[in-house]
Amino acid sequence: MEPHQPTDKCKEVFSLLSEYLNLELPPDACQEVETHLAACPPCVEFAESLRKTVELCQRYRPDDLPVSLGQNARAQLLDAYQKMLKARQNP
Repeated sequence: MEPHQPTDKCKEVFSLLSEYLNLELPPDACQEVETHLAACPPCVEFAESLRKTVELCQRYRPDDLPVSLGQNARAQLLDAYQKMLKARQNP
């Protein structure tokens, strides 16, 4: 099976997906997206993946993380940032 080559319509749909999933598009734009999705399984797969990602993000609650994990992640990010700055100063 050949890999899917995105068309201009795929790219257009991609740019509208967030608004489409949030029900923020006018009806005619929704119809265009739905028409394309009906004929393009890779775009359906991507749209479904985006929808699931949005749902997970909406359910995420920062206070669900253990404090130590948050502090550890912050320390690692700060360390990586400082290393990047040092590398820029000393090429």
